[in-house]
Amino acid sequence: MLEYVALGILVFATVTLFYGVIMIHDIPYDIAKHRNHPQQDAIHVAGWISLLTLHVLWPFLWIWATLYREDRGWGFTDKKAQENNSETNLQLIKLQNRIEVLEEALSSQVKKVHDVEDKVHDVEDKVEHPDQKVSHTFHDLEKSIIAEQQGDK
Repeated sequence: MLEYVALGILVFATVTLFYGVIMIHDIPYDIAKHRNHPQQDAIHVAGWISLLTLHVLWPFLWIWATLYREDRGWGFTDKKAQENNSETNLQLIKLQNRIEVLEEALSSQVKKVHDVEDKVHDVEDKVEHPDQKVSHTFHDLEKSIIAEQQGDK
């Protein structure tokens, strides 16, 4: 009778030890699964391979599984750097908008300058005596341009 009890204890200890080793080697996989690790299948397979390599890989699997967290990724990025990056992108968009507005204003000013140059050339073509009439007509043209600009403001 004592032999059957000893045999039962031996079988129970062997089965418990066998399942205990398997459960211990699945701890990195459970951690990876809990953290929604993108490589949890690879960690699970490596855990089984670690059983065959006399547990050499197991500490590395533990580290691999605990490095990743869903809320912060791998943990190598700085939250402040990401916030600064988004802030920089916002500033860049504002600067691009300002540049577009300035380019539009510049193009309208260039158009006005070209219109004035065209008027001056028209006046020069109409003048028979450039010395007398051009200076008088140019002053009239200058006054009308100034009046237009003051009317725009």
